[in-house]
Amino acid sequence: MASLETADVFRQFGPSYLEAFGHGMLPSHRRAMADIVACRTAAMGGHMFRCNGCGQHFYVYHGCRNRSCPACHTAQTRQWLQARSEEILPCPYYHLTVTVPRGLRAAFRSNQRDCYSLFMKAATQAVLALCADVRYLGGLPAILSVLHTWTAEMHYHPHVHLLVSGGGVTPDGASWREANHPFLIPVRALSRLVRGTFMALLKRARPDLAAAIAPSAWNHEWVAWCKPWGKGETAVLEYLARYVHRIAITNRRILAMDGTTVTFRYKDRKANTTCDCTVDGHEFIRRFLQHVLPKGFHKVRYAGLWHSSRRQQRQQLRALMLVQQAQATPSEKPPEEPPMAPSPPSGQDGTPPTSHPPCPHCGCPGTTHLRMVYRSPSPCPARASP
Repeated sequence: MASLETADVFRQFGPSYLEAFGHGMLPSHRRAMADIVACRTAAMGGHMFRCNGCGQHFYVYHGCRNRSCPACHTAQTRQWLQARSEEILPCPYYHLTVTVPRGLRAAFRSNQRDCYSLFMKAATQAVLALCADVRYLGGLPAILSVLHTWTAEMHYHPHVHLLVSGGGVTPDGASWREANHPFLIPVRALSRLVRGTFMALLKRARPDLAAAIAPSAWNHEWVAWCKPWGKGETAVLEYLARYVHRIAITNRRILAMDGTTVTFRYKDRKANTTCDCTVDGHEFIRRFLQHVLPKGFHKVRYAGLWHSSRRQQRQQLRALMLVQQAQATPSEKPPEEPPMAPSPPSGQDGTPPTSHPPCPHCGCPGTTHLRMVYRSPSPCPARASP
């Protein structure tokens, strides 16, 4: 049996879902559904190949490139990681998370663009403020933040992941200060500072929304968490690959589908076990779509030494730290970049792809590119060879 994909769920339950709830759907949700259904089908266009072994012809269609699509992240992740690998400071890093309390999630769901943006800004400002305190770091660190909105079961759970360097530049810019490992900043102070900063930002940007939130909602603690993540480029790239391009559910987690339900696998982290969850087809689509971000929203943001305005300072600092480390450990080999899975053929600009896929019929690696296949007016019911 062929593996199931999110696109298969949308093809089966999407028409009835649109009929029942389409009048209230956001344009970004409609676009995500349409893109995922069309991804790697004749609707997107692609390339025609011939196998040099068995002589069979086969097609490789383009991806939709929608950031919510479970099948369109390998090549994007590789390119993004390559760019970030040239910016990462060779020092220890910390992984922090901050979670929105349950009492505020309804306001976040109804005002995603404003609330998500202010939340990420509040988390970053809180980390920068605490790191500036001489009791903890006393310097300006490099920060990368990533917004996630889901749990393993695809329930609504907005939280932000932050990758923070375990060191920073002193206010005078003259020296580098290391954190007191394995301690960076106190999580209780971070929780309360994020809450206060977000409240102030919301009152300034959206006084109407701040007034509509019940006062009791601000009494709940914002769950914050911090742990050392690792030292060196390899550990940081592992973090980036794991979190930056993650989506609510991957295709390999979908186990079964019938006329009414969808079954998928998830990990119960508290019990440290793998479980199966069966939901109605419409419920699966609802859970998936609530994590589609507003159009143009930046889910990955940079601050501190990682901000674009400090690019020159960061590059100089990185070069100096690499020289100092090389002098201290001359025999140590540089860290290797973790291997990435091969990406499908490119050529979405109309040029022939630079790499040819193996034949899906006989597995022969020798194939010949024949021609470009232009977009079809209607989606193909099944995907072409990956």
